[in-house]
Amino acid sequence: MLVYSPEMDSKSSPMLQLINILVVDDNPGVAALVQEAISAAPAVNVQVSHDAVEAEKMLHEISPEIVVLDLIMPGLTGMELLDKIIQWNPATSVVLLTGEYRVDYAVAALQKGACDYLTKPFEVETLQLRINTLIDEIRHHQPSGANPEDESGSDGPEKWMIGKSPAMVAVFDRMRQIAPHFRSVLIHAETGTGKELAARALHRLSPVSQGPFVVCNCAAIVETLFESQLFGYVKGAFTGAQKDHAGLFEEAEGGTLFLDEIGELPLPLQGKLLRALQERAIQRVGSHVVRHVNVRIIAATNRDLAAMAAANQFREDLYYRLAMVKIQLPKLADRRGDLPLLERHFIQKYSEQFGKNITGSTRRVKVLLERHDWPGNVRELENAIAHACMVAGGEKIDVQDFPEDLRNDSGRHAVRSRELAPTIAEMEYRQATMILQQCDGNKQQAAQRLGISRNTLYRILKERPMTRSATA
Repeated sequence: MLVYSPEMDSKSSPMLQLINILVVDDNPGVAALVQEAISAAPAVNVQVSHDAVEAEKMLHEISPEIVVLDLIMPGLTGMELLDKIIQWNPATSVVLLTGEYRVDYAVAALQKGACDYLTKPFEVETLQLRINTLIDEIRHHQPSGANPEDESGSDGPEKWMIGKSPAMVAVFDRMRQIAPHFRSVLIHAETGTGKELAARALHRLSPVSQGPFVVCNCAAIVETLFESQLFGYVKGAFTGAQKDHAGLFEEAEGGTLFLDEIGELPLPLQGKLLRALQERAIQRVGSHVVRHVNVRIIAATNRDLAAMAAANQFREDLYYRLAMVKIQLPKLADRRGDLPLLERHFIQKYSEQFGKNITGSTRRVKVLLERHDWPGNVRELENAIAHACMVAGGEKIDVQDFPEDLRNDSGRHAVRSRELAPTIAEMEYRQATMILQQCDGNKQQAAQRLGISRNTLYRILKERPMTRSATA
């Protein structure tokens, strides 16, 4: 075991938090090179091990904030040690080194909780940049003496996203796992499921939560302006460039860049984006100066990028770079248990926005919302409730307050076909008669339990719908 503990020189601030770094590599030459490269940072304690079993013991001895780990080692492999590191302390930043780059290995490692990887041979400056970035994040977002395992008071994804269904709980768990470590994430989901909301939640859970969150709609960028908007430009680079201008990458420095609709990016532009992601560096249009950027990337799409890559419609190398860690957001039809939560949230939101005192919805509204398939997902639900709140005249929104197409449950998106599905009137009648029987025929009590007036109950019972059969 090699140990290196640099003394803080006279130029170093005595208030700097000491960062413990563990380097694990069975190749002594590589380990020495890594040690020398990262020991130049102020107030770091670098310890080196050539054996993964020994390194596991050292975790408990020195409690490293950062581990530089060789992925392929004899005996206890780097992947197995990674599991133990994440189990010991999920907040540990693990940077992987590998001489045999395999996409499946890298993906699996990053999914387990590693935050970055470098392929051997690597540039010393690149390694130093990555490690220094991690050190800065630790010092700025985890003060000396803080306990990384004490997460009891921290905010979770639930603060910014609504859901208690198993599908959403799984998404929240996934976000908690990757938020401290990710460098790039791909969010895949249908339109209207809340991709940007998920991206913002990931940013707020990450160590760069105090940094900027910059949005880039790739579908809206004109191809000829892509480089200048993303990377910036210098004065005189082209007609109209009257002064230097920072691009979105620089605007997101120290924070997160959200690349929405990444699947719409034209092929010629994908190579330029890939280079920026690989090098973590950009050049403004018209400049030869290379600018290193400390930016986390979240990309989102509703398209199947893997299929597009197979069809040569999307660069395979860019896909694998973005998809090292993936989050799949469920469509609303797969999380129907969240409908009441979402309904209540949107009613409160638009009741306040429109200056109304809307306290909820009628029972038949709940029936209406439950039987719709929601092809537009949460966005469609929000728009429908906003419409209902806008036109509602009472304290509760009712079916007649919703758009006509939703009221009629028309089109191919119904949960069941209209020939077999009961109408709203049929379901109202069934519910009313069931409650009336439970109340021993007391219409006043039944109306109260249904949340409707006695006159409305009389109308439902009077206008008894004809029940349709499946063969009708």
